[in-house]
Formats: sequence, structure tokens, C-alpha cells
Amino acid sequence: MALTKDQKEKIVSDLSELFNSSKITVVANYQGTTVKQFQDLRHQAKEGTTTIKVVKNRLVKKALDSGNLKDVDTSKLTDQLLYAFDSEDEVAPAQILAKFNKSAGTIDFVGAITSDGNFMEADDVKVLANLPNKEQLRGQLVGTIAAPLSGFVNVLSGNVRSVLTVLNARAEAIK
Repeated sequence: MALTKDQKEKIVSDLSELFNSSKITVVANYQGTTVKQFQDLRHQAKEGTTTIKVVKNRLVKKALDSGNLKDVDTSKLTDQLLYAFDSEDEVAPAQILAKFNKSAGTIDFVGAITSDGNFMEADDVKVLANLPNKEQLRGQLVGTIAAPLSGFVNVLSGNVRSVLTVLNARAEAIK
């Protein structure tokens, strides 16, 4: 069923809002993905903060032109494409699509549109997908900060252990 002009304007408006609020928008070709696989992908995305949309490329180009991303290179926006938006995490959309692609094998990255209007190539998006997310980075930071403290505690407790070992050995010898 064809979309009416009002429906198309609503879609362009919604897309424009998504592009403006998203830190990154990953673009991928989904040709060969079954409906069941696509439902699984959308479910995985909803667990985080990622939104996945399949929209006609012509409407996406209009949304980019109507927003503050007029200078984005749209020459690669061809074929059957899905758009993964995320307003909180720069890495999450690429990670979700890469994880899904390991099981489905039907996703090909086309690139990504950053919040400042740059278009990242597919190879850069693949590298981005392998980066740790914010929670993992925070955990690594806490671990790095805590490492010297835990080392210091081990050194201090080592002396106490040595004294206790000597005292236990003397107590055993006396018995």
C-alpha cells in the first residue's frame, strides 16, 4: 500500500528527530534477512537503547536535508538498508548489528552517520563494533584505578602473613 503525503511527511519528521538526537546512526544492508531474524534483531536492539528502522532511502535523504545534517554524503544510501539509531551510546548500534550478523550472516555494513554530519566507512564501523561499550570501559577504568590500591594491600598483608607464619612455626616447634 502506498504511503500518503501526510504519512511520508510524518516519517521524514520522525527520522529527522532520530538523526538529530542520535550520537551515531549505523547504516547496513539487510538483504537476505528473514522476517523472523529481523524480529530477533529488533528485540535485541530494544534491550538496549538502539532503535532500528527500515525506511525508503529517498525519505532518509529528505530527513537529512531537512535537519542539521545537510552535508552528509548520501551516495552510498542505495539498496535495502536499515538504520540503527542510538542517542546514548556511540558503539551500541554497531555492536548489536555485528553480534546479530555472527548468527544470521546477512548484514553488511554500509557505513555510519555521526552526530556532526560525517559519514564513516564500513571498515571503520566494523572497528567500532569491536570496541567495548560504556559500561565495559567504566569497569576497566575502575579496575585500573583500584589495581595500585589492591597491590598495596597485598604488600602490607604479606608482612603480616610472614609474621604469622613464623609465629605458627615456633608454636608448632614448642609443642
